Amino acid sequence: MSYLCPLCHSPLAAQEKSFVCPQGHQFDKAKEGYVNLLPVQHKHSRDPGDSTEMMQARRAFLDAGHYQPLRDAICQVLTCFAPETLLDIGCGEGYYTAGFAGALTGLTGDIWGLDVSKVAIRYAAKRYSQVQFCVASSHRLPFGDSSLDAVVRIFAPCKAEELARVVKPGGVVITATPGPRHLIQLKALIYQEVLLHSQEVESLPGFVEEQTQHISWPMTLKGEEAAALLQMTPFAWRARPEVREALKAEAAFACETDFVVRVWRREG
Repeated sequence: MSYLCPLCHSPLAAQEKSFVCPQGHQFDKAKEGYVNLLPVQHKHSRDPGDSTEMMQARRAFLDAGHYQPLRDAICQVLTCFAPETLLDIGCGEGYYTAGFAGALTGLTGDIWGLDVSKVAIRYAAKRYSQVQFCVASSHRLPFGDSSLDAVVRIFAPCKAEELARVVKPGGVVITATPGPRHLIQLKALIYQEVLLHSQEVESLPGFVEEQTQHISWPMTLKGEEAAALLQMTPFAWRARPEVREALKAEAAFACETDFVVRVWRREG
């Protein structure tokens, strides 16, 4: 299986240092091994996605193992389904994707990681050579119809129509979303009124919800770890500078996690 050209949607043929479609559109591989399949006309900003600072914070936080229970839970689900082809949408710097690859060591197909952030994909490809990474839009997936056995989507947006298009009949989409109390202590430092996360379940036309799993655990973070957590969340845009400094000064910041993991089966 290969990528599709983001311009004409023809299959891309892999060459030594590039991917080329029959229409002559060419996409060169970066020295880290990834390919950029996000044409400038598909961008909504000059550098879409997470910044270098957010990637560095995310890598430091995830490398410390604070979200490993979430990764382990999704790995367990994946091993039950044993997909031959897997896509991680919104893969960031590759922490989860590499974990999935490790759990599926007998995989006969391929594992892809996709993110709109070029910075994130460069970080991912440089460290995790066992995964194929690409810069691309989650709303225009560069994969053929019914080409994937499984898709993982952790906090990542994607059009339901695109998921229904690329996932094989009988295949699965695994989503991870915030539970009601996710990071509620962190939110309390930023918002005057702290609201629980909505429990409205997103519908996926063409899929049937097959499993739901609630995962939560307490964290005790050092000051720099708490500041890194803030930096990698959307809350960072709303946090005042004094909140960041206060977090850095914390000897031990107690915070809850709360996730909902769902398995959606593609109707046949």
